Amino acid sequence: MRRTGSLVRRTLAVSTAGVLAATVQAGPSLAATPGPAPVVSRGVTIPVFYNPPATLPPSNGTLVRTEPLPLGLSLPGLDGRPLPGKATRLMYKSTDSNGKPVAVTGAYIEPSAAWKGTGPRPLVALASGTMGQGDQCAPSYALQNPLTLTGDTMSVSYEDLAVYRVLATGAAVVVTDYVGLGATDRLHTYVNRLDEGHALLDAARAAHAVPGASITARSKVGLYGYSQGGGASAAAAELQPTYAPDVHLAGTYAGAPPADLTAVMKGIDGSALVGALGWSINGFAQSDPALRRLVDANINTAGKAALKDMSTMCVGDVLLKYGFTSSTKWSVSGKPIADILPAFPDAQAVLDKQRIGTLKPAGPVRLTTGVKDDIVPHAQARQLAVDWCRKGGNVSYVPVDLPNLGDKTLLNHFAPLLLDQGDAVTWLTDRLTGKPTTSTCKTLPSQP
Repeated sequence: MRRTGSLVRRTLAVSTAGVLAATVQAGPSLAATPGPAPVVSRGVTIPVFYNPPATLPPSNGTLVRTEPLPLGLSLPGLDGRPLPGKATRLMYKSTDSNGKPVAVTGAYIEPSAAWKGTGPRPLVALASGTMGQGDQCAPSYALQNPLTLTGDTMSVSYEDLAVYRVLATGAAVVVTDYVGLGATDRLHTYVNRLDEGHALLDAARAAHAVPGASITARSKVGLYGYSQGGGASAAAAELQPTYAPDVHLAGTYAGAPPADLTAVMKGIDGSALVGALGWSINGFAQSDPALRRLVDANINTAGKAALKDMSTMCVGDVLLKYGFTSSTKWSVSGKPIADILPAFPDAQAVLDKQRIGTLKPAGPVRLTTGVKDDIVPHAQARQLAVDWCRKGGNVSYVPVDLPNLGDKTLLNHFAPLLLDQGDAVTWLTDRLTGKPTTSTCKTLPSQP
């Protein structure tokens, strides 16, 4: 067993456990699901619930199975109902970027808080920020296990804050695990806009069939996501009119969206989160045989070993083992991977297909980006706002201008998430209550 970053892991374990100790509530063991034996990812046994069946239902958003999901952070309410709500683990059918059926997992949370707006209780489909590529990193698994810390892996459920903030408004929440994150039949297809957009929209569809869900066919739907999640919610807003017109989309929050992967690859290369470069390569190589061949020909032995290693890692793992590594160490030519792939037409075609901003988003969108963000570069996120405005989108563009908190350290990327989160939840709640919003496209030219 590998023992990487043991001192850092012990320090993080002590500090994080101190924060969680007061609120962590141990849940009962998951009921066994018939089927293949459970998968073990970096020492973590993945519940057999996450093993997809051999066949899937024909319709997108159809539930495959459900089971109770004990929330790791929960408190008993005065009325006997758990706070912030009652959670259900989901598996549902979606369609991947190759047009093939795929099983996706996630979670639905019925809030204890009452909805005080007009109309039926709304639903927020939440796309998590980057968690990793190992199945133990899945957002639904993290809702039950806010801190996974072993000698082989480390995952922190940092999106719980956003989930619980939304639940406090009285809106229900459905969280997608994305394609291949949690579900054990394939690798997670990291930042694949079609896979992510479909998975998020189909999660909204699946939520309506969850036993005990109070949302109705008339419930308004909001999309929420930051970073990887911002790309997923942005892609879903573009795809909704054609892929899921039955989803009553009222508004979308897209924070720090990776809209242009060519630019994003350059941002994350050599950064603390360089592992995200590996996850994207792994995912796209799995989906596209032509790219697989290019990777095999241009990645050296050390790079191939790193890609395989990262395929089962969570964010904490890649930060500790690969943080600030240059991809020049992984290429046959010694050039950065971000310079190699675009030189091949097949690879550039894959990147171009992933571009967000070629379609007009449905409904109003709040697009937030940190002006100093150098991981998911600010310029390409701002360009998405420009592209959407040119297409007539209703865009509320919010640049978050903070001091430079450290190049390539993730701080310039993470700080805007925390600073803007309250306003983002309020903005989205206003859309769910039916309040109108005015586009800021006219003032965009004067904004950083």
